[in-house]
Amino acid sequence: MFVLFKIGFLEFTLVDMADIIIVSMVFIALYRSLRNTVAVQILLGLLVLLVFSVATESLNFKAFNWILRTITDVWLIAFIILFQPEIRRILLSVTRSRLFRLFIRQSIAETIDEVITATKELAERHTGALIVFTRTQNVKMTIDTGIPLQAKVSEELLISIFNPKSPLHDGAVIIENQILVAARCVLPLSTTTKYNGRNLGTRHRAALGISEQTDAVILVVSEETGQISLAQEGQLFIGIPFNQLSEQLSKMLNEQQVSAAAGV
Repeated sequence: MFVLFKIGFLEFTLVDMADIIIVSMVFIALYRSLRNTVAVQILLGLLVLLVFSVATESLNFKAFNWILRTITDVWLIAFIILFQPEIRRILLSVTRSRLFRLFIRQSIAETIDEVITATKELAERHTGALIVFTRTQNVKMTIDTGIPLQAKVSEELLISIFNPKSPLHDGAVIIENQILVAARCVLPLSTTTKYNGRNLGTRHRAALGISEQTDAVILVVSEETGQISLAQEGQLFIGIPFNQLSEQLSKMLNEQQVSAAAGV
């Protein structure tokens, strides 16, 4: 094993350097994710304890080191219990990354099935709906305009949200990596008021607007006609037959998964 240098009786090797770099990167990533929360104070306290623990072990202070290790274990458990939402947010951001999706190819078939089933019922009832499927581009600003949910996509949940008596029905829902992250989101309206000779309502203009600014796929259910439409890359596909909806939506989303993986 190649020794870089020695400090007294301590040897510093390439493995030690790699170990320190990896741990430092993990702590930096955690700090950036938690810096605007109370959890960062606990994290810094844990880091100080770890530094003292390493120092006491190197100096062979067995009793002091045992106390510090015990406190560190308790501190870590308390950190996990007290800051579950922050930890969950970090894990969600990791699973949404392109690199993660490259190695763990998540099937969106189940999510699409739930959305299609809900769409059918909403269209039959002439209940308006606006559903945004995110792709590779960040839509955090749009998500921040709504009410955070972080829930699994289901037919029942979507129907409940878009129920006219629901306080969340006015606006769009955002589906990101199979999770319904927010509802009642405000989308930017397109300046286009007519499309292929047809006047556009607010929902269709909103769907077209977000598709012009991002690479999201948007599903729209018209409240007046019950028609189903899809928006993508500044284009609006109005009046899609229900028996073709699943195929078209799957094609749009799966094509993007392939291109995203190829671009990593």
